[in-house]
This record gives sequence, C-alpha cells and structure tokens, in this order.
Amino acid sequence: MSTTGQEIKNVVLVHGAFADGSGWRGVYDKLTAQGYRVTIVQNPLTSLEDDVAATTRVLDQQDGPTILVGHSWGGTVITEAGVHPNVAGLVYVSALAPDAGETTAQQYEGFAPTPDFVIDVVEDGYGFLNYDKFKAGFAADASDAEAAFLRDSQVPINMAVFATPVKNAAWRDKPTWAVIASQDKSFDQAMLQHMAKRMNAKITNVPASHALYVTQSAAVSDVIVTAAQNAASGR
Repeated sequence: MSTTGQEIKNVVLVHGAFADGSGWRGVYDKLTAQGYRVTIVQNPLTSLEDDVAATTRVLDQQDGPTILVGHSWGGTVITEAGVHPNVAGLVYVSALAPDAGETTAQQYEGFAPTPDFVIDVVEDGYGFLNYDKFKAGFAADASDAEAAFLRDSQVPINMAVFATPVKNAAWRDKPTWAVIASQDKSFDQAMLQHMAKRMNAKITNVPASHALYVTQSAAVSDVIVTAAQNAASGR
C-alpha cells in the first residue's frame, strides 16, 4: 500500500509488559484533540503470537494509512505486526526492536544490567515487576500515586515471550522513529541507542523514566505527529 501523499490520521498504540492500554490516556487525549483517530491495543501478554494477533485485529479496523506505536515489549510486537499493509510508519517508545530471526532476550546481550528493574516470576511462568522496586525501575518520574496505580494495575507477562524469535522486522522496510527515555532504568541506555540506530530511526531523547508514555505524553505525542506528517510525505 503506497501512502505517499496520503494524509495519515490513524494511530494505533501498543503497550508493553506489566501494563495495559490505560497508560496511553495522555497520548490519546493529545492526539485526538489534534484530529487523529487513535486506537489502543489491549495485549493479552500471553505469547508473541497472541499480542501480534491482537494488534493485527486493530490494524484491520483502520480505514487507511496508520502510524503504529509500541512501548517497551510493544516494540517487539510492532516489529512483527508492522508488516501490515495499513502501517505507514513505526514509532518505538523506549522499545525493544529485534531483527527477523532474533528473540527479544537477545537484545539484552552485551549490555549493562538494570538492578532497579526486578521481575518476580511465579510458578506458572508469568512475571510481575517487584512491588518494592516498581517505581524506581519503571516510573521514577511519576508521582507516588501515579506509580502506585501503575504498579497495582500491572499485567503479568508470560516470560516465554522473550525467547520467541520474530519472523519479520517491519522497521527494515518502513520509516521509523524512536523516542528514548534518557533516565530509563528498565533498559541500559546504550541498548536503547543501539537498537534505534540499527533501525536507522529518527531519535528523540527525552529526560524521563521508562514510563515516559505516561509521564511525557506531550513529547511522545509530538513525535507521533511528526511521524504521521513525514511518513505521509515520504520523508
């Protein structure tokens, strides 16, 4: 599907692990106020295949070219789902970006550990972010009340997803932007920069925690608007 010259007004937002779509509310409000049609995917976080299916289901509902946005684990999801013909551009928000044939876990290899980001894995193989470390590791720049809500509404993820290789890397064929939180404690900063540069993404660095999609919704929204404008013009 050629999108050059077509105005892009559709945006699909994909959340990451330990979260649901409600964290996108600030981005949703800012984009809809500017006339964008915004849809939020609710990932089950049960497998890569399930999350890609949930995202594809939403992409099928779009009426034209769409900017697909992923936060954190959502980056892996949009990497696979972004080959959908409705997708005109990709925005990675402190997000993972494996290449075809790679697993998400491989992205961490050779980079520094993140001691504040602690995952507690329960008997059935699902992981929760540690209660006591949640704010420091995920949402350090959020208010205590906001961080507590994110912590207490977190959605566990099937840890097996991180060992599942992606089959397609949409960023190899579609224009890509990356918003990177410079105070991210969930991923090593060098890892985020490496993934973004490998994609040849246009990078915006934002002074924020990993939860920048919540705490810096204006900055994230601005990049999405830029992506919509530039993908439409073929830039």
